Amino acid sequence: MSRGGDRKVSSGDSDFVVVANRLPIDMERLPDGTTTWKRAPGGLVTALEPLLRRRRGAWIGWPGVPDAGDEPIEQDDMLLCPVSLSADDIAEYYEGFSNAALWPLYHDVIVKPIYHREWWDRYVDVNRRFADATAKTAASGATVWIQDYQLQLVPKMLRELRPDLTIGFFLHIPFPPVELFMQMPWRTEIIEGLLGSDLVGFHLPGGAQNFLILARRLVGANTSRANIGVRSRFGEIEVGSRTVKVGAFPISIDSTALDQQARTRPIRQRAKEIRRELGNPRKILLGVDRLDYTKGIDVRLKAFSELLDEGRANREDTVLVQLATPSRERVESYIAMRESIERQVGHINGEHAEVGHSIVHYLHRPIPRDELIAFFVAADVMLVTPLRDGMNLVAKEYVACRSDLGGALVLSEFTGAAAELRQAYQANPHHLEGVKDAIEAALSQTPEEGRRRMRAMRRQVLVHDVDLWAQSFLEALAATRDAKSE
Repeated sequence: MSRGGDRKVSSGDSDFVVVANRLPIDMERLPDGTTTWKRAPGGLVTALEPLLRRRRGAWIGWPGVPDAGDEPIEQDDMLLCPVSLSADDIAEYYEGFSNAALWPLYHDVIVKPIYHREWWDRYVDVNRRFADATAKTAASGATVWIQDYQLQLVPKMLRELRPDLTIGFFLHIPFPPVELFMQMPWRTEIIEGLLGSDLVGFHLPGGAQNFLILARRLVGANTSRANIGVRSRFGEIEVGSRTVKVGAFPISIDSTALDQQARTRPIRQRAKEIRRELGNPRKILLGVDRLDYTKGIDVRLKAFSELLDEGRANREDTVLVQLATPSRERVESYIAMRESIERQVGHINGEHAEVGHSIVHYLHRPIPRDELIAFFVAADVMLVTPLRDGMNLVAKEYVACRSDLGGALVLSEFTGAAAELRQAYQANPHHLEGVKDAIEAALSQTPEEGRRRMRAMRRQVLVHDVDLWAQSFLEALAATRDAKSE
C-alpha cells in the first residue's frame, strides 16, 4: 500500500486500541525516495486484526524505520498510529534496554544483562511517547491492550493521563523468578508501571505468581492468596482503591488456517521435493528458530553430533536441517553466537559428511511462509530445545501442519508449550544426555506410537487457537470494567 493513498483520520474516537512495539505493517523506503507498506507477519496480527476492524479499533506502534513520522493511516477499517523513533531511540530503547537488559534478565540470565542509566532514561521517554499517542487516540471509556516487555511502563503512564480507560497488558516472554528480577536497578518502577493495568496477563501461572510476589514486596500492594491455575484462575492485587487482576493466558496460533494450508497440493509437493533435495534420507530432523541465544540451537547440534559419534543416529540416512532467521545482528552477543553455531555445523559436517552429502544443512536467512510449512510437512522430527521460552509457537505450528499424524516433536521442558504438549518427547535442555535420549526415542518411535502422540497434541492445538487466547483475555479484561461500574 503506497503512502500516497492514505488519508488523515481524526484521533480520539477508537473504542479498542492495541499498543505494541511494532505496527502490523512495516514501512519500506524505496530507492526512488518514496515509501510503501507491507503487512507484518505474526500470529498477533492475525488474531487482533478482525477485532480491530469490528470495534473501530486503532493500532499504535513503531513503523520499523527511523524517523518515519507520526501521521495516522487508515487501512482496511483499522486506524494505524505510528510512533516515530529516531536512530538513537532504536539503539538505546530497543536494542539497548529492551534487548540487552530486559530480554536476558527475563530469560534466566543466559547472557549477562547490561544496565545502563542512559538506556533506562530512553526507555522511560519512549514509553511516555507511546502513552501520549494512546491517550490521544482512545475514545472515552475505551479498552486498551498493551503488548510485551518493551512497553511495561505504559500502563501507569496511560492511567495517569486517562483514568477512564480499561487497560490490559500481556507479556509475550517469560517473567523471571523473584530472585533474578530483584537485580534490575529499576525494578520498582517496572512493577508500578505494570500495576497501572486492570489486568496483567502471562503465558504461565508461574510468571503470574512471580509478579504477585514482587508487587507485594516492592510496592507494598495487597495480594490475594489465589492459586493461579489451581483453584482460582486469577490473583488480585489491591493498589490503593483499585483492584488489578493477574492471570495466565497461554498464547497460540491460527491453527485451523495452518492445518488447511499444510494439506494443499503445492505444499505437499514441495515437501516431497525437499526430501529429494536432501537425498531422500530415512529421517529428517528440523530446527526452526530466530538466531537467539535462548533457543538452544547449540544444544541440539551438540546432542546430534554425539548421537552420530556413538552410532545412535545413522549418518547414512539421517540429516538435520537448521533454519535460523537473522536476529539483532548488531548486538555483540548475537554476533559471537552466530560464529559459534556456524563452527559447530562445520565441525559436524567435517567429521561425518561425505562428498555431496551433508549431514547438517544450515540456512541463515528468512524463509518464506509457504516454504516453512513445507519443511514442517517434510520433517520426521522437530527439534525445539530452548533454554527458556515464553511459549514457542514453532512447536504448535509443526503440530498443526501434521494432519497425516506423522512426525515427532522433541520439546524443551522450559517452553510454555511444554505445559500443553505433554505428548511430545520432553527434555531438560541443560541435560545433554536427556536431550540425546529424547531425540533417539523420537527417531525410533513406531508409527502407532507416533500417531497416538501427534493425535493428542493436534487436538490441543486445534481447539486452543489464537482466537480463543485473544477472546479469553479480552473477556477477562471486560469483566474488570464491569466490576468497576458496579
